[in-house]
Amino acid sequence: MTVPSSLSGPSPSAETVAAARLLLSQMGIAPTDLIGDPILAPTFAEVIPLVRATLTPGTLRTYNTHFHRLLNEWGDRRLDEPAQHELTAMAEQVKVGAQAGGSRSGRGAVENFVGAARCVYRFAEERCWIRPADNPARKVSKPARRSAGRYAIPPQQLADINTAAASTGDDPELDCLILRLHTETACRRGGALSVRPADLDPDQCLIRLREKGDTERWQPVSPTLMRHMLQHARDRKAPQSGQLLRYRNGKPITSRRYDHLWARIGEELPWVAVQGITIHWLRHTTLTWVERNFGFAVARYFASHEDKKSGTTATYVKSNLPEIAAVVAVMTGEPHPLVPAFPSPPRITAAPAR
Repeated sequence: MTVPSSLSGPSPSAETVAAARLLLSQMGIAPTDLIGDPILAPTFAEVIPLVRATLTPGTLRTYNTHFHRLLNEWGDRRLDEPAQHELTAMAEQVKVGAQAGGSRSGRGAVENFVGAARCVYRFAEERCWIRPADNPARKVSKPARRSAGRYAIPPQQLADINTAAASTGDDPELDCLILRLHTETACRRGGALSVRPADLDPDQCLIRLREKGDTERWQPVSPTLMRHMLQHARDRKAPQSGQLLRYRNGKPITSRRYDHLWARIGEELPWVAVQGITIHWLRHTTLTWVERNFGFAVARYFASHEDKKSGTTATYVKSNLPEIAAVVAVMTGEPHPLVPAFPSPPRITAAPAR
């Protein structure tokens, strides 16, 4: 609606507009309710493509399966049409499907489904396309998280894992490089898959890691790992701005390589399959070793954790890059360019470089 300039009066301040929006939100009234006929809420098919465009690649991978489900089942429905019990019923279908696919409880799948639904509705709320009162996802609870059953893998078992990877499969060189990268850096799977040749600093033996939460950090690595990553990039013709980890034919690997790797190791070492060990266990293993030998502050920095609940003390006991380089030097038994004098506490078993 256009208001004649003679009747519009002075423009309200930003503070006044914010206060008005807050009051309307508390009353369950959308600004669109105050002008003429109410505007119909958009459909899932209209909103989800817009939501996808705003998400990081990692978040999109997590939610995309559930976006597909919402589009297939409710694509033509408006966002204000489904009730809470309908979303709850769909969450139960997700749980049953995950259990049929091999998940023990289906909790993770349900948690991601609820997160995806909330993401869609939050996007619509922020644009005043629906009212908070018309958002059923607010009322659907995520399942309570259980404590992780992962633990630090003992040195001999870690050595057995590395041996199994090096002696089986169609590309042991790639698999050993993956294991060593995760063992030395404690990076997440997404961090390893995002590494590019441009992220390697061979002079200082540093790798730039980009992980969840849009975090980015330089992580020290051993000269051996750096040498093999550079060689891998050359041999498999990885472009400077493209993914580094690749198959022999030059095609970038995906998360499926990790699935196949651990399935194969599980065939060689049954306890790996029984315990459900994955690449994230290496992160637990390395960070546990770092904490035991170098303390909490160093382990926190090594993991790139920004835990706001750690208290004020964490502000004064921060670690730094040279300390992490010293940890890597001890871990691998190799001097590091950032460490002036080679330290000498205990070592951790790392995957052999091939």
